[in-house]
Amino acid sequence: MSTLPAGYRTVDVPAERLAEFRGTDQLAFAGTPDPEIEKLLPFPIRQDRLMAVEGPDGAFAAVHGSYDFVMPVPGGEVACSGLTWVAVRPDHRRRGLLTSMIRTHVERSLDRGEPVSALFAAEAAIYGRFGYGSAADDVRLTLPRRAALRPVDGADALTVHLERVDQDRHGELVEDLYVRAGDGRPGWMPRATPALRARTVGDPPAWRHGNEPLLLVTVRDGEEVRGLALFARKESWGESGPDYTVKVRQASALDPAATYRLWSFLLDLDLTTTAETPMLPVDDALLQLLVTPRPSRRRTADNLWVRLLDLPAALTARRYAAPSDVVLEVTDALLPANAGRWRLVVDASGTADVSRTGADAAVRLDVRELGALYLGGRSATALAAAGLVHGERTSLDGLTATFGSSLAPVCPWVF
Repeated sequence: MSTLPAGYRTVDVPAERLAEFRGTDQLAFAGTPDPEIEKLLPFPIRQDRLMAVEGPDGAFAAVHGSYDFVMPVPGGEVACSGLTWVAVRPDHRRRGLLTSMIRTHVERSLDRGEPVSALFAAEAAIYGRFGYGSAADDVRLTLPRRAALRPVDGADALTVHLERVDQDRHGELVEDLYVRAGDGRPGWMPRATPALRARTVGDPPAWRHGNEPLLLVTVRDGEEVRGLALFARKESWGESGPDYTVKVRQASALDPAATYRLWSFLLDLDLTTTAETPMLPVDDALLQLLVTPRPSRRRTADNLWVRLLDLPAALTARRYAAPSDVVLEVTDALLPANAGRWRLVVDASGTADVSRTGADAAVRLDVRELGALYLGGRSATALAAAGLVHGERTSLDGLTATFGSSLAPVCPWVF
């Protein structure tokens, strides 16, 4: 499937060339090599999931890798190839290397039985042309100190404990609360490997950017941890006195009372004037608890981009919110096996059957828009209003209802 210019070839990345792999990525992203980080934190991607393109001189001209995720989807989960570390050296651009790497990634993902791929796009304009659709958004808030929250029953009975993060002691606790807090939310990728969990609680000085060492606050009901946050304060002094910022890396809570108690603590630390949240789902409980959201600064951004690699396997892996019997006509320039007319039949339990059909299509769309719909965070009707999906309004509204999710999709950490 992969095509390369003369003199270039796709190669695996042996252990002895891992430093060159890193260096190629750093050169493309203007990164700075940091031996301390490499010593403290293990490389997060499995060796057999790294690929590179060698140039005519035998050096790496481009690199990419992928994570083997199990991605939550509405009502289920699906094997997902998380594309990452995609980089082309500046002196090898505009030669088709990225296109070749995407083709290699798709081919290898399908060979491993992964019917879906997902990524975070460093540049949003790039990946749509390869069939990735913007499937989720996240929101980040900058909140003033003592931003008022609506009261929640039971919050006063919970206690708070603060300590410095210890990577060995806290890694499993942080991941456990993260997974439980996101139960049932599409896109909420578990950090299933020790290397990824180590990076969650890792705190090399080069990552602090002037912040204090990382802190852990836990909210407890007796001895049971019901919520936690990883955060650090950044010292700053203005003309009127202290002007610290609380930078929250992760906030996880299992119930409304724990959510209230956790954010009440983070929003009322001495010396601080603002608190910056991590990436939150657009329906996060904190947004509902704010008495007045207007003083906050809010930034919404694209989150996960999703690409269906094996259309019937992907569509049958999830559950649906409403019964349906609709024929979709799908275009897919990269993977012709996905193109054509597909009948999607969803029964009362939300289970789907997907099959080829010669019947007339009710909805026409590209695999990019199907990927955007996949996690339940986009509307087929809205996409049609932009001219990206085509069909009668009744069919579009029905497809929107069928693909909908009760929880907004998000992945709250960038991979």
